[in-house]
Amino acid sequence: MAKTQRRRRKEGKTNYKSRFTLLKSKLPRLVVRKSNRYILAQLVSSNLAQDSVLESTTSKSLLDHGWPKDKLGSLKNIQAAYLTGYMLGKRLGKDKEAILDKGLHRNVAGSRVYAVLLGAIEAGMVIPHDPKAFPSKEKMSLNKVFSQLIIKIKENLNG
Repeated sequence: MAKTQRRRRKEGKTNYKSRFTLLKSKLPRLVVRKSNRYILAQLVSSNLAQDSVLESTTSKSLLDHGWPKDKLGSLKNIQAAYLTGYMLGKRLGKDKEAILDKGLHRNVAGSRVYAVLLGAIEAGMVIPHDPKAFPSKEKMSLNKVFSQLIIKIKENLNG
């Protein structure tokens, strides 16, 4: 008799093997998701496989911190991803421990997922990682306007 697939696996939304591995760690998960327009970062805790969101932020909230309105279409780039992770890390405070949950996103070094992770780590979170996966500093400061904006937003969040 053939085994029936779970609905979310059939729809291509959940990899239950990797989810179970993450849940076994008993650490909160830094969940990173990408849409066509924004980056979403959440800290999710699981109790008996029931997820609850402890803190959440999107790259859309960068508009409140000085992101230029004319650059609205760039809220999904690497700089926006880094700042989204940084904002989440600052909201949670220092020494908050977590594990990265990138979902079904491919494991590509230097990607936006790892930019969120870098931002969260630089804000003070403790997350196991390999520094080789982070985007390069050249990629992060590709545009002079964005590099100045990163400094400005970091000062706003720290102050």
